[in-house]
Amino acid sequence: MTDRDSSNANRAIKDPDDWVTGDEPPTAAQESYLHTLAREAGADVPADLTKAEAAKRIDELQAETGRGQ
Repeated sequence: MTDRDSSNANRAIKDPDDWVTGDEPPTAAQESYLHTLAREAGADVPADLTKAEAAKRIDELQAETGRGQ
């Protein structure tokens, strides 16, 4: 990947707080992955997360478990 390609990829990543659909419920894929990560980290998953909150929690749990690196 060239520097130009990587800079385009970084611009495509949008902060979950800025998502138009961020207040919607999490997708089925998000919920499944979130529960997998939480189980591995020995963490709880709060009820009634939004799509944006689930994305942030996934990022946190990936860092804790070493996944997604």
